Amino acid sequence: MSDQAATDPGRRRVLLALIAIGMTTFVQLYYPQALIPAISRDFAVDPSQAALTVSGATIGLAVAALGWSWVADRIGRARAMTIAIVTAAAIGLTLPLVTSFPVLVLLRVAQGIALGGTPALALAYLSEQVSRRDAMAAGATYISGTVVGGLVGRLIAVPIADVSDWRVAALVAGVVSTLGAAIAVTTLPRERRERPSPATAQPQPAGVWPGMVANLTNPGQLALYAQAFFLMGAQVAVFNYLGYRLELEPFSLPPALTAVIFLAGLSGAVSARLAATLAGRFGRRRVLQASSLTMVAGAALTIPDRLPSVLIGLLLFTTAYFSAHSIASGWVGPMATSGIAQATSLYTLFYYAGSSLFGWLGGLAFAAGWTGTASMVIAITLIAYAAARTLLPHPPKQDPVPRRDLVDAEGLEPPTSSCRQAPESCSA
Repeated sequence: MSDQAATDPGRRRVLLALIAIGMTTFVQLYYPQALIPAISRDFAVDPSQAALTVSGATIGLAVAALGWSWVADRIGRARAMTIAIVTAAAIGLTLPLVTSFPVLVLLRVAQGIALGGTPALALAYLSEQVSRRDAMAAGATYISGTVVGGLVGRLIAVPIADVSDWRVAALVAGVVSTLGAAIAVTTLPRERRERPSPATAQPQPAGVWPGMVANLTNPGQLALYAQAFFLMGAQVAVFNYLGYRLELEPFSLPPALTAVIFLAGLSGAVSARLAATLAGRFGRRRVLQASSLTMVAGAALTIPDRLPSVLIGLLLFTTAYFSAHSIASGWVGPMATSGIAQATSLYTLFYYAGSSLFGWLGGLAFAAGWTGTASMVIAITLIAYAAARTLLPHPPKQDPVPRRDLVDAEGLEPPTSSCRQAPESCSA
């Protein structure tokens, strides 16, 4: 896309629509996490069963992501995201009326399937609708919207459920999501595509499977999928079980107070955008690796039985996580040599697969105490770091002070046609 297209009012509409999509998606996805005890009591099921209202939606989202990429290739990303977000909002408004727990879980799975059409497609849409220079900042803005959405969903549910019941809280979350969907639908522009010149055109594989193969055989993409799988798994494990740890000796904090750990997620709204700025100066690869190592340091600080150390470690860990996620998710589209929709859908698949797997394994590790869970988190974060260090492309050895009018958002020369054909050969 031309620089003029990237800076006109249409760009602001794109960002507003994607912030709305990110917020409404993550409000719907995570607000039941705060309602698990109330749902457990209402339906007389144990907490692990009540938690299916969260994991059912994330599993539905993960398995549907690739299907939505197939739909988007045929009807367009904007139209596919519109259908997805409206469908998810409509299902959300029916949830407070459900009187059967199995039906509630099935509807949450269906809602997750609908929501699968937003995270992956939003990143692919961004990579095509804004300039390369603006891509990281735009992606960070979208990630900030998802951070705020997840936090808002949890925070509006808790007080409402305390004074009423979970159904009223679910209704309010559904209304908030519907308003967000309305903003997205009315502001999201249709795709604006430019016909590539013969010098820059590249072959695009037809269909979902060739796109998947192209991305799964790209070492750089595999490194980014490893970030999604392991880092998201680490983040979910921390937030799933740190609250339990704080309720035990020697802290003995009440459950209502331990819920404030979710506020650490606010740091992500800042760090996602800061990561884009730092990546523009130092390169994506360096910022991603530094973020992973900072996550390790933060997780280690949560091990001592000292509340200040735990809280500082949690804040450090969360800030670094969203920085890493912002960089990795925003790099998937530019890294793809073909099949952008499949590339971002695969990232979403690995992201939620890691959430489901390590969210569960973290509980098994917690049998050995918080040290067990924190050790697992540190180990898988180091695996993600090793994948980034080994598989991501190294910056080229060039003039250390390139002309500023010849660099893109990563501090690199604008990609040539050969760089477009093989992004892994370009600088990180």
